[in-house]
Amino acid sequence: MPTVITEIGPRIYRLSTFVPDQLPGGFTFNQFLIDAEQPLLFHTGMRGLYASVSEAASRVLPLERLRWVSFGHVEADECGSMNSWLAAAPAAQVLHGQVGCMVSLGDLADRPPRPLADGETLDLGGRRVRLYATPHVPHAWEAIVLYEETTRTLFCGDLFTHAGNGPAVIESDVAGPALAFERALPGATALTPATAPTIRRLAALEPATLAVMHGSSFRGDCAAQLRALADGFEAMYRESGAAAG
Repeated sequence: MPTVITEIGPRIYRLSTFVPDQLPGGFTFNQFLIDAEQPLLFHTGMRGLYASVSEAASRVLPLERLRWVSFGHVEADECGSMNSWLAAAPAAQVLHGQVGCMVSLGDLADRPPRPLADGETLDLGGRRVRLYATPHVPHAWEAIVLYEETTRTLFCGDLFTHAGNGPAVIESDVAGPALAFERALPGATALTPATAPTIRRLAALEPATLAVMHGSSFRGDCAAQLRALADGFEAMYRESGAAAG
């Protein structure tokens, strides 16, 4: 399962591994590497993908240069190989929200993590990321996203998940496939009264690129795609309430 490198924005690289038998149509596992003065990796992949993903990353920059390792929430495909990356990069540190550091990463990470508050920024040198806490969106109390402000890239984690092995970046609809995936595998997203408002908060950022963990990334009117995703999840939440009643 080779890992394919695509530069989806200036010095922002998508490291994508396609697993054909994961789901009908196959499934991509995507990591994103920001090449800055203090490089940051978003998502680590599972332990079983570390050899392939790290080899691809090493073609972008020496692994020992890596300074930050981050991800959306605590799950194997998000952070399973976290400590392997820390071992390869002696100066690297896990970067996450306050909840994630408190409940899990202070114990799981081999070095103390760096917590960021909701809305707090970190200057990487040439790039700047802002953390947004998104509890239970799409799932897990500690869930976060990162927004790279200079390129307006939103690192979405599991938001917009869809199957298949499409292009690295598309400019057509990405919300539709994500909503179809949710209907095919209901329960993947924690549908609550806060789901749609949380996503609409991200839409207000007006990103230029959505860096999607599973499936194609998106370039274009990202705010419209986020609002469409929020509207779709809101409708599903109402449907679930009606069915329960």
